[in-house]
Amino acid sequence: MNTCRLIILTASLALSAAAQDTLPKTAEVFEIDGHKAFVYAAPKSAAGKPWLWYAPTLNGISLFGRKMYFEACMKAGITIAGYDLGEVRGSPASTAKFTLFYDEMVKRGYSSKPILLGQSRGGMMTLAWAFRNPEKVRAWVGIYPVCNLASWPLKNSKAQTLADFAMPETQLVAKLSEFNPVDHLQGLLANKVPMFVVHGDSDVVVPYELNTGLLKERYAAGGGQISVKVIPGEGHKVGPSFFECQELVDFVLKQAAQ
Repeated sequence: MNTCRLIILTASLALSAAAQDTLPKTAEVFEIDGHKAFVYAAPKSAAGKPWLWYAPTLNGISLFGRKMYFEACMKAGITIAGYDLGEVRGSPASTAKFTLFYDEMVKRGYSSKPILLGQSRGGMMTLAWAFRNPEKVRAWVGIYPVCNLASWPLKNSKAQTLADFAMPETQLVAKLSEFNPVDHLQGLLANKVPMFVVHGDSDVVVPYELNTGLLKERYAAGGGQISVKVIPGEGHKVGPSFFECQELVDFVLKQAAQ
């Protein structure tokens, strides 16, 4: 039995049937700087109190509804949390606000190195925070994530992107390399942050080649550990390929046990 399967089996057996019934049905909600934070605390935290930081968190954490992922984390002692800043796109200002949330989680006793999981535009939110705080990241995970400001943010979400960066398009484009996560991977590489991504090769909303493909190319070229599962023929959708991905679960549980 390989190490990842053993970790999963151990996590599944760690709670009695009665204890499994205590999995949280609702999140603890509290405010930080006028924005809501949501925390689904694992019934029994694993050593070091690991946590999965999920984005986007918009009026709640949608990952709660993804049974396979939610139950795997809870049973393995991994808390799931997120912070609702609305439709932000990774600017220095919104990244600084995310740090307030991080600081509060650490103050509450959770690990100083969370696993970040960004879904779609949550990829930009988490990756932008990660490259500015690489020493604070255990691992990074993406579900068809936005990784490149020049892709979906400026092509399909221009108004929200410009609002987050508080500058006109010409100025942001001129300074793009200053803010774009795929241009700032050195810190993550130096801290040996592992990555896992699942992405469809027919995604027209967040194209693989301009996002995960570009991230993989650059991270691997720098000697970084990045695994990508490409789903043939699938695009930007909610489905088993993306929300019942055993490799993603294996990766998260392995990193939480480090």
